[in-house]
Amino acid sequence: MDLADGVLNHHEKWDGSGYPKGLREEEIPRAARIIAIAKYYDSRTGARKNKISPEEALAMIKKEAAHKFDPEVVAVFVRVMEKQL
Repeated sequence: MDLADGVLNHHEKWDGSGYPKGLREEEIPRAARIIAIAKYYDSRTGARKNKISPEEALAMIKKEAAHKFDPEVVAVFVRVMEKQL
């Protein structure tokens, strides 16, 4: 059930401007906050016409911390991904 709730709410934004419920900050399930960042990164660096580098994607994610994404989850995601590059 926790995973399903995460998938349902992964379009919620940290500032409350997302959907489907308009949740904000800690109201958003942690799984949804993680999925949102991973999906964003994958959609920017994956097989697509306007693909960007992993470094550019991480910079964009950092820029969106506290607006779209949970700043704490961003910090962990960036730290882990930078070790991979």
